[in-house]
Amino acid sequence: MKKASTAVFALSVLAISVAAQAEPTSQEFVPTTLATSNLQGEAKGFLEDSKLTGSTKNWYANELLRRGGEFTRKENGVVVDSDPRRINWVQGTIVDYSSGFTQGTVGFATQMAVYNAVALDRDKDDLMGGANRTLTENNGDPVGQWSKMGLANIKARVSNTTLTAGRQSMNTPVLAYIGNRALPSSFEGVSILSEEFNNISIQAGSFDRVSPRTEQSLTKFRSEYTNNTATADRVDMAGVDYKPFKSLTTSFYASNVEDFWHQYYFAFTHELGDPDVLGLSTNLNYYKTKDSGQKKMGEIDNDTYSLSLTATHKAHSFSVAYQEVEGDTYFDYVHDTNAIFLANSLLSDFNGPNEKSVQLSYLLNMADYGVPGLKFNIYQARGFDIDGTHYKGTAYDVSRMDGETHYEYGVGSSYTLQSGPLKASTMRATYTTHRASANQADGSINEFRLVTTIPFNIM
Repeated sequence: MKKASTAVFALSVLAISVAAQAEPTSQEFVPTTLATSNLQGEAKGFLEDSKLTGSTKNWYANELLRRGGEFTRKENGVVVDSDPRRINWVQGTIVDYSSGFTQGTVGFATQMAVYNAVALDRDKDDLMGGANRTLTENNGDPVGQWSKMGLANIKARVSNTTLTAGRQSMNTPVLAYIGNRALPSSFEGVSILSEEFNNISIQAGSFDRVSPRTEQSLTKFRSEYTNNTATADRVDMAGVDYKPFKSLTTSFYASNVEDFWHQYYFAFTHELGDPDVLGLSTNLNYYKTKDSGQKKMGEIDNDTYSLSLTATHKAHSFSVAYQEVEGDTYFDYVHDTNAIFLANSLLSDFNGPNEKSVQLSYLLNMADYGVPGLKFNIYQARGFDIDGTHYKGTAYDVSRMDGETHYEYGVGSSYTLQSGPLKASTMRATYTTHRASANQADGSINEFRLVTTIPFNIM
């Protein structure tokens, strides 16, 4: 930990000293005033501003367990097949209708999005049960094609404040949709977003169900890392994003997962210098999680944080990140969400009890070399000092973790079309390797993913 902290500090000092010689990012204070625009006052009408859009995503993943690991497939509760390889290939399509807001002091609008998935690989021995990648039923048989209403809500807006009721998408540090499969998750409930000020936005919401990535029905909330079957009926959240300086953005959020935990989040991002010479971005994320209510997940007292520093010179960005969990449980979050805004959340979340981790990464943006839209990245992360031996509960399977370690490295490339009828279409290929000690939960695995996303406009 001492060496990692020293490395982060040294990079920070070096980057600041060089950035100070560049044309600096403005550090000007931003006074809080009422927003200069009134979104509802600019409403064009329910039909007049309607849009029918969509996207289709071709999602392929090929996993290979190493060091003796195997995926298994069961029929009638009995293992009938095992193999170190698992392949999933799914086409996910979204058709989204969004109306405009009606005119007047109070405007009303609606949004409806149909999600459809087609299993392109239907070999049971490839899918190995599908996990949360391909929807399966009975004895691991794939559902060849299925659809659901992914979004369905009504909205009411006054000035720059919008109330949304129904199935919707959220993206906050304590409750966020996750889109790393063919289709994303969404949430059933009520939320409000207020942007009445120029540099402050306020969000709040209450949700009673999640629509999972690879399921047709709504489900109750559960923990991502639980070792039990506990579920929660409600998630309440609220938060503020505040930009006090042109170079500084801060966030504070709080949530309550009913009878699981209270969770609090604080973050800031600061920009310094000039990326054409040398720019430095500093990002801190901190979560405090404490058990609450009936304590269905047992005793939890967890502090988790990450600090990342990114130095950018034209096409090149180099980052170093340090992350630490202080507590005898995992840093946990709600399943089928992406509510883990931490620097070292990769294929592995690097969130074991008392875990420390360091990541180094490099990004090359080929726009500076005449190929806009093409990017390459490479990273390596290492986790160490994982210790769950002091955990006394039963909700998490961590008691055998004593000095566990693991590492992960990945390479990736993405390309986004800049023009033409397929403009904004993206293709991304990634290859990831993860290796773990005996009792680290993520195991040893290689994974290749190829994901192509094509947006389209219907009207």
